[in-house]
Amino acid sequence: MYLVGAGPGDPGLFTLRGMELLQQAEVVIYDGLVNPELLRFAPPTAEVIYGGKHDRTRSVSQDEINALLLTKAREGKRVVRLKGGDPYMFGRGGEEAEVLAEAGIRFEVVPGVSSFHAVPAYAGIPLTHREHDSMVTIVTGHDDPLSPANKLDWAQLAKTPGTLVVLMGLRNIPQIAAMLVAHGRSPDTPVAIISRGTTRRQAEVAGTLATIASQLAEARLSPPAVTVIGEVVKLREKLPPLLQRME
Repeated sequence: MYLVGAGPGDPGLFTLRGMELLQQAEVVIYDGLVNPELLRFAPPTAEVIYGGKHDRTRSVSQDEINALLLTKAREGKRVVRLKGGDPYMFGRGGEEAEVLAEAGIRFEVVPGVSSFHAVPAYAGIPLTHREHDSMVTIVTGHDDPLSPANKLDWAQLAKTPGTLVVLMGLRNIPQIAAMLVAHGRSPDTPVAIISRGTTRRQAEVAGTLATIASQLAEARLSPPAVTVIGEVVKLREKLPPLLQRME
């Protein structure tokens, strides 16, 4: 069994090890954030199964995915679990690895290029810069910051220096911005939201914590998205997007 990171969307960011395993796979169980172009590298005889939670028309629960992984692994086949980004970065790869380990199934984890740094890079935003920020904090925006289910300390995050990267939770960005300002982060702090980053459908909007809610409403971006909060966002005015440089 192989837990393989498929990268953030651009097939060129898929690792050589991941490609090697995909080309040898007998079963491929792919996540909803995986670029479907990668599936064509699997052998034509491979069984290709959707195992994701990002498609409203065919969402699969985590329990169902875990059971599927165990079933296919016990069949003795070479199984590649293809996950968007990096398996261990907000991808529940750790949970799936635990299930396999508890069942006594041998597995290999193949790290992938994570969207948290690749997507900002494609938008011309380095997460660190000696003249701006030398520290990066990465959080999930999946839960509404006002919800009891949210376990993040937004008061502390507002005071934490450096760049703040929010993965997922596009719909919660207005509340997150308001929460940060309420706990002391300057309303003039630069913000950039990048949708479908590293793909030809990449779109973005930039503003400040004070303006981003209204700008986001007008832009109508779609998930998945990465939000960058911090002074490094200003560098996008000097550094052209990677896709633009490639054309």
